[in-house]
Amino acid sequence: MKNLVVLTGAGISAESGIKTFRDADGLWEGHDVMQVASPLGWEKDQELVLDFYNQRRKQLLSVDPNKAHTVLAELEQDFNIEIITQNIDDLHERAGSSNVLHLHGELLKARSTFDENLVIDWKQDIKIGDFCEHNFQLRPHVVWFGEAVPMMEKAIQKVSNADIIAIIGTSMQVYPAAGLIDFAPVKTPVYFIDPNPNIRENEYLNIYAEKAVSGVPKMAEELRKRFIS
Repeated sequence: MKNLVVLTGAGISAESGIKTFRDADGLWEGHDVMQVASPLGWEKDQELVLDFYNQRRKQLLSVDPNKAHTVLAELEQDFNIEIITQNIDDLHERAGSSNVLHLHGELLKARSTFDENLVIDWKQDIKIGDFCEHNFQLRPHVVWFGEAVPMMEKAIQKVSNADIIAIIGTSMQVYPAAGLIDFAPVKTPVYFIDPNPNIRENEYLNIYAEKAVSGVPKMAEELRKRFIS
């Protein structure tokens, strides 16, 4: 089977009702990004940061995967699919996708502030006083601004082995994730789904200027026609 690497961003989750983190005015739920998504913000006000992610977690648990998520999961019947997502939700997994790499962490996990490799499943609120086994405060298992992206090397490896690439719900403007496409083999067919594409089609780039829920089923149909004989 062909290796299909799918890069997803906030746009695919927004169609399930998850608010994209950053509003038009650059604020996240009324907060400056550095207040709630940086090591400095955490140092300054742990309670504020925990509350911010507790609200995001509650919202996530109230929504469901959409058509775009489920169609990607169904494509596993015909392709070897690797999903690399910038999203911290679990909607790909809930839709049935079995190979999902989270570049920016996972909202339904918590991790130790003592040992970053000590990660545990966590669906309820994280509160001040919730400690790991070493008696250190737990924090959201999310990559904050200014922190390294530990899954980047794995993501690069997957992209470099791609036969086909799909980019869904992300403008690919935010680094380091945006740099992933540079590691794709030369002449790899790319399918780009975005309601406001900022690039033009060419021989290897196919654009669907629409939302994920309508664009992904069309892409899936095209992929089966083109690559499944």
